[in-house]
Amino acid sequence: MKNIWNIYRTDLKRIMTNFPAAVIIGGLIVLPSLYAWFNIVASWDPYSNTKGIQIAVVNQDAGTTLMDQPINVGKEIIDALKDNHDLGWTFVDEEEAMRGVKHGDYYASILIPKDMSARIGTILSANPQKAIIVYVVNEKINAIAPKITDKGATTIIQQVSSQFVETANGTIFNIFHAIGLEIEQNLPSIIKVRDLILKLDQHFPELSQSVQVTLVDVEKAGKMIADAKKSLPIVADVAQKGKDVASKVSNVLGYGESGLLSMAPLVKQDLANVSTIADSVHQTAAALQSAAQEPSAGIALLSRTEQRLAVASTITDRLIAWHQKLQAFLPAGLLNRKLERLTAIQKRFNNQMSIIGTLRSALKNGEGAAQDLLDRLDASAVETASIAGELADRFDADIVPAVQDKLAKAKHTADQVTQVLNTGLQDLPDVNKLLEDASKVTPIAGKELRQIQTELPTIQQKIHKIANDIRDLESKGNINEVLDLLLHDVQKESQFFAEPVQLKEKKLYPIPNYGSAMTPFYTILSLWVGALLLVSLLTVDVHEEGVSYKDHEVYFGRYFTFLTCALLQTLFCTLGDLYILRTFAVDKLWFVLFGLYSSAVFMLIVYSLVSVFGNVGKAIAIVMLVLQVAGSGGTFPIQLLPAFFQRLYPFLPFSYSISLLREATGGMLWDIVYRDLLRLFIFAALAMLLGLVLKSPINRGSAKLVKRARESHIIH
Repeated sequence: MKNIWNIYRTDLKRIMTNFPAAVIIGGLIVLPSLYAWFNIVASWDPYSNTKGIQIAVVNQDAGTTLMDQPINVGKEIIDALKDNHDLGWTFVDEEEAMRGVKHGDYYASILIPKDMSARIGTILSANPQKAIIVYVVNEKINAIAPKITDKGATTIIQQVSSQFVETANGTIFNIFHAIGLEIEQNLPSIIKVRDLILKLDQHFPELSQSVQVTLVDVEKAGKMIADAKKSLPIVADVAQKGKDVASKVSNVLGYGESGLLSMAPLVKQDLANVSTIADSVHQTAAALQSAAQEPSAGIALLSRTEQRLAVASTITDRLIAWHQKLQAFLPAGLLNRKLERLTAIQKRFNNQMSIIGTLRSALKNGEGAAQDLLDRLDASAVETASIAGELADRFDADIVPAVQDKLAKAKHTADQVTQVLNTGLQDLPDVNKLLEDASKVTPIAGKELRQIQTELPTIQQKIHKIANDIRDLESKGNINEVLDLLLHDVQKESQFFAEPVQLKEKKLYPIPNYGSAMTPFYTILSLWVGALLLVSLLTVDVHEEGVSYKDHEVYFGRYFTFLTCALLQTLFCTLGDLYILRTFAVDKLWFVLFGLYSSAVFMLIVYSLVSVFGNVGKAIAIVMLVLQVAGSGGTFPIQLLPAFFQRLYPFLPFSYSISLLREATGGMLWDIVYRDLLRLFIFAALAMLLGLVLKSPINRGSAKLVKRARESHIIH
């Protein structure tokens, strides 16, 4: 041990007393930090300057009409892009766009074709066609820029889709609303037509008897005929309006069915999500019952479960609201049972959240999880999952057919109104002719009246048929229900269908900028590079005249010299990261300590390789550097790399050193920290074992080879 410290003290003394050596060592301490800092600054916030990435935009859209409403999707896209400064949108013609992309003036171009709006407008036709946006990208200019421009093109597609859905639905619902208002305004006239036809059907026997009486009393018959003639124009006008309105109602209900039923998959997915979350609560209870856990792990598990329950509660509230709205449209009592079960699920979720809160408090106080609370939590979760699963399984059998049946009946009712009123309009000229004839008959008395009398049975049959059709129509549906459906809030309906689901993002361990996120990788990389620089310029051998040291004494004595330089490199680099570059780190002290620990391990690995294998060891250390840069997950997630690197990942020291610095940067999870510290310790132990066991035999075996290599005056 004395010789080891003697070697170390001698090295330090020589460095401090030899100015050139001190300058070189100082440069070696500073140089790796510069490598890390330049890379960190260069990648600090690259995506804040994406407005400099030029994208050519060409708009050739000619526009179209949708439900008699003019639309021009291309113009809306251009207007939106002019207010979007995320990328460098440049508005040019097609020729300039293609020239610019080919020559690198623009990274990409987006062409909105002439038929953009026309294709989107086919949504309401029997053969809808998808709109096409032509996206051209020059991938040879830069490797990353195409990914950014791809995101810009995708954003445009999403924006067009969202805007069109909202616009199209708004147009359709506006038409629904207008038709509903028209029906509401003409409702008295429609009712008057209905009452008139029913009254004629009811009193036609009396009319026939009146014609018979008219043979005796012509004046009385003439007055009745004059009254009938006066009413017929009103009947014709109201019937025509009623037929037009009923036809529009039939068309609207066709759209309404697809609109209402499009919600079915979303509701089923919500029910499935509720069931899944209930199962996860059951699994949580089972996990807490199956084996003793660390209090911190149990608390974390309960917190995650509580977050899931909050999401499930929100979903359940939405399901209850949706069923309540649907209940007003479906037959009375159909959804009462389902609403009761959804309310029961909500109460169980609230109860489970209360139990979890109690369990978490107990764990925090070191009391452990009470078995009766775990049993109650598990039983409640199982019941909740069963109820939610049953509701999801019965959704298609109970609700969807009821909605389809209700809309089908309403549509059939509207069709029958159209048919009935159309038949009535066709027959009204005959009635008018008969009354005209009757008015002419009055002066000439009985002869013409007997002729009218012979035609009355046919008229009676037609009016009776129309009256029966009206009665059948009213037995199948109420026009007020159709009005309620059509007079819903237009803006709310269109906005809902344009964006039925919203994303709520919650960031765990947020890091404010990209440079801080990349700091662990570049810092660890610079530490390995620093170790390589040290073994490249400093010798691992000790040659003292008149003094003989054992191999293990040389190994440890000179390693302490290298370790001291490496730790100084690390202090300079990590403190510079934090206080010169101002990189973000939640735990600054641990960031520095983890860097020092990693540096000590790296230095031991590289030093051992060079100490045992000489120049070959330096080559091995460089190969390890290349493999670790590619396969440690420092830049791209390891899952995106080829299978070779994914298998190599667990055997690379970088993997665990980068993980340690990331924990200090974003937030500490001590189970991960302990794992990484242990793995790095294993690497250090293996390196030390290599140096102690193999140094002597390999050095003796390769001595002649090294001597001959040095005689070439090329290899050191």
